[in-house]
Amino acid sequence: MSGDEPTVLVVDDERDLADLYAAWLAEEYDVRTAYGGEEAIEGMDESVDVALVDRLMPEVSGGEVVEHIRGEGYDCGISMVTAVEPDFDIIEMGFDEYIVKPVRRENLYDVVETLLSRAAYDDQLQEMFSLASKVAALKTQKTPQELEESDSYGELTDRLDELREELDRTTAELSERDFEVELRQLNADSTD
Repeated sequence: MSGDEPTVLVVDDERDLADLYAAWLAEEYDVRTAYGGEEAIEGMDESVDVALVDRLMPEVSGGEVVEHIRGEGYDCGISMVTAVEPDFDIIEMGFDEYIVKPVRRENLYDVVETLLSRAAYDDQLQEMFSLASKVAALKTQKTPQELEESDSYGELTDRLDELREELDRTTAELSERDFEVELRQLNADSTD
């Protein structure tokens, strides 16, 4: 993390919304705002701890911003904050969390805190939570039959199961929110 306060980059082409998110987070974090994908790419550097990225933006999409961040090797948590309901295309995207607008202040703060806490986790644990987030997002939008028929979803859940088996983690190392997400996922898996 950079300096005393973690740095959060808010990326949204809707200026009023980007400014609102920035105002919500400014009390706790060093917040930067980019009003589009190109501005986000230009303003991205190693001091950014969390990026909150809108998916649908003109010229340079949120997906392209995420690709740039990952391609350049920046080590930050990324959440899509979007009005786009999740579909199978999210499986290949390099974000860590996916939240659908409208977003409340508490939800935005929680996702930033979650991503900051995950930064202390090892790579396998970070990957596991990223995959679990994608599984959870897809389960909200797809029928069980659609999920079962998707090869990419099957590969996603297989990898998630593999990571769960490989990781020897204790609940003391998990943030409260991540622990709750994992328990919900385990409960959902046991009722399927």
